[in-house]
Amino acid sequence: MIKNRTAQLIYQTIYCTLGLVGFIACLGIFDNIQMIRWDFYVHFTNLSNFLCLGVMIASLVQTIRKKENSYVSTAPLLKFIGVLGILLTFLVFNIMLAGAEGRDPQANWRIGSLCFHVVLPIMYIADWFLFYERKKTKWYYPVASIGFPLAYAIFLLIQAVVLKFDTSILIPTTTTPLIYPYFFVNLDTQGVDGVLMWIGILSVAFVAVGFAFFGLDRLGKKRSK
Repeated sequence: MIKNRTAQLIYQTIYCTLGLVGFIACLGIFDNIQMIRWDFYVHFTNLSNFLCLGVMIASLVQTIRKKENSYVSTAPLLKFIGVLGILLTFLVFNIMLAGAEGRDPQANWRIGSLCFHVVLPIMYIADWFLFYERKKTKWYYPVASIGFPLAYAIFLLIQAVVLKFDTSILIPTTTTPLIYPYFFVNLDTQGVDGVLMWIGILSVAFVAVGFAFFGLDRLGKKRSK
């Protein structure tokens, strides 16, 4: 773990700069500044990155204010939730979505996609390992973290109800319904049982990975001793 304030400032500044670039990209400003994309809020990728960017900006402010070398300690629970959320984003996209049928491979190399799906997730997870003190993760963090993806699933359901399950409203430039931004939440193709199965699988995986990180945190402390 690195306590050096200068190293933290450099790392956090680079992350926040790339995060702002990704944020601008997800709004579609690089494509057409006169037509900002309004659908950015339905994507878990964007929401998880927004959470991580918020935590990192707060960390940067904390680092700027402190005078001595010390570990980063900003919002440890939110930091942990962000680690799991951004890891889920990284894995689901690169394993399941990047090569999905009908997706333009060139889209994976756009600056926004690279920032939000690859570079920033790796940097955010590395930040937790590099700059946060070990053995500070509480046992309930993995369980509490499940609230993030479940809240997202509930949000999608509420949006679908509000829009009366109208699949004719599409995400701009795609054939994907706004109410079903990912195939595993599509009630029309997966059915209720299928969607619940996917939510269950992802929830169990989320908690399991959370406890794996909890174990790594404890293991790291033992090794340092």
